[in-house]
Amino acid sequence: MSNYQVKPKLGVIGGMGPEATVLLMSRIIALTEASDDCDHIPMLVDNNTQVPSRIKAIIEKTGDDPSNTLITMAKELEGNGAKMLAMPCNTAHYYASTIQEAVNIPLLNMITLTAEALSLKCVHNTIIGILGSPALELTEIYDNAFSSHNFQAIYPENQERMLNAIRLIKKNAASSEARQLLQDTAQQLVHGGAERVVIACSEFSLISDCLSDVCPVIDSVDVLAQAVVDFANQVD
Repeated sequence: MSNYQVKPKLGVIGGMGPEATVLLMSRIIALTEASDDCDHIPMLVDNNTQVPSRIKAIIEKTGDDPSNTLITMAKELEGNGAKMLAMPCNTAHYYASTIQEAVNIPLLNMITLTAEALSLKCVHNTIIGILGSPALELTEIYDNAFSSHNFQAIYPENQERMLNAIRLIKKNAASSEARQLLQDTAQQLVHGGAERVVIACSEFSLISDCLSDVCPVIDSVDVLAQAVVDFANQVD
């Protein structure tokens, strides 16, 4: 038997999208030092594919506010024993403070965590390209997180291509068209001055390998997965 430490349960506010939720779980598992099942971090996963569309709510201004659903999910996960929360959707972090106020356990914020991870790799005034939903530029959640580190966020000029790529991946994660769109856009960000690019959409994290030869990247899902492992290892 493994001599293991009982680890806190992770509550995953998921379903945005379902493959991205599984991706976070798999990356947490890959980062965890384990010799047996009991060494891994226990997870409670709400893979709620019925969360109101963030695109319709934030960009199109026609959809329902997702925050009530996200708060309900967080509370239920906490009530079922979760000691920390993770939400593998960058855009949904527009509602992060509202969710955090509704629970008594920490929501590991992938936006601020990504900014902190960049601060260990980049000097002040670094230009950072953001590959994600157009909602990120509208809400300025990365700009706000970057401000304390003196980073400048830049975004793709053609945001409709980003939405198209997200839709293609949701339909088929193996989409060659989505990969080409992501590669082309990353190259445009680099030509626009970006010294590093953030994979700031968990759908893009599913195909982030296509950027390995294009530019230096940091994947927000990887950052979140490492934060979960670190938090679990710090708890007695």
